[in-house]
Amino acid sequence: MYNTMKKFYLPLIAGAMALSFAACGGQKSANGRESVELTGAGATFPLPFYNMSFENYNATSGDKISYGGIGSGGGVRNLKDGIVDFAGSDAFLSDKEMAEMQPVVHIPTCMGAVVMAYNLPDVVKLNLSGDVIADIYAGKITDWNDARLQKLNPDVQLPAKKIILAYRSDGSGTTFIFTDYLSKVSENWKNTYGAGKTVDFPVGQAAKGNPGVAGIIAQTPYSLGYIGSEYAFAQKIPYASVYNKRGELVVPSTESISAAAGDIPQDTRCSITDADAAGAYPISCFTWLLIYKEQHYADRSMEQAKATLDLMQYMLSDSVQQTTATVHYAPLPKKAIEQSLQNLKAVTYDGQPILK
Repeated sequence: MYNTMKKFYLPLIAGAMALSFAACGGQKSANGRESVELTGAGATFPLPFYNMSFENYNATSGDKISYGGIGSGGGVRNLKDGIVDFAGSDAFLSDKEMAEMQPVVHIPTCMGAVVMAYNLPDVVKLNLSGDVIADIYAGKITDWNDARLQKLNPDVQLPAKKIILAYRSDGSGTTFIFTDYLSKVSENWKNTYGAGKTVDFPVGQAAKGNPGVAGIIAQTPYSLGYIGSEYAFAQKIPYASVYNKRGELVVPSTESISAAAGDIPQDTRCSITDADAAGAYPISCFTWLLIYKEQHYADRSMEQAKATLDLMQYMLSDSVQQTTATVHYAPLPKKAIEQSLQNLKAVTYDGQPILK
């Protein structure tokens, strides 16, 4: 069933994929087992990092990894349906979602941030606060020269123009991170809209994926939207500094994202938005790869199970973590890596641990 569904759905996923094609290097993997193909899908937030990492892995491992950026919600659905070997998600599964699936292991892969990207002609620096961002997205602040925005930017003459908002149309971990933050800094937002992969935004234009929202902002003067930091950094789209929980005005950067990392629970499911830490950018996050704890499902072979764990260990390795900054992410804290490696030891095939 698994292989049949995979063959059927893979062409659909491929339209959203950035596939990394490389020679598989023969019939054996670098680990001495049969070479296999693994398919993943999900979050677009870490897509540049995954494209780079999976391409490097394909070139050296003997396996072939394909990943489609279809949004966190789509990735989780595909894992639930047995269409993919792993899912990418910027939102950890809720207790309710966990109860609806077989046991899932969350493997964090890197840290990143959601930035407030904007297109304001002649404005090179913009400051925002959480309560103001929440009221903009709630439709309470509609103009760039609103008194509250002007107070945050006393040295800038903001234009008398309507704010053109952009948001995600698809089920999105980026949306979850953003609305999780808004729910922490605004009681009105929490009680009216809440946090989720999809939210009924009252105003704005919808676009699919981080690239879609980034495209609206880049092409539309007087626009504002939330996107993964790497898309703003790489495409040189201006982004705002945001006041954090300690009242510090913080620019999103590798350093300020790393500063937001706090204690990591055993299952690694945690939110680090609005972190109470010096120098922390307030809309920071982890992103995860999700796998089933029991790997023998839907006709999957032991070779596929071993290959899945090999890939997870590779993503946690020093060699990969050291590359995060090259594509505008931040590496995992040591504790997150150690806890994740420990959690992989609990992954089984027919009830027996795969890692010895």
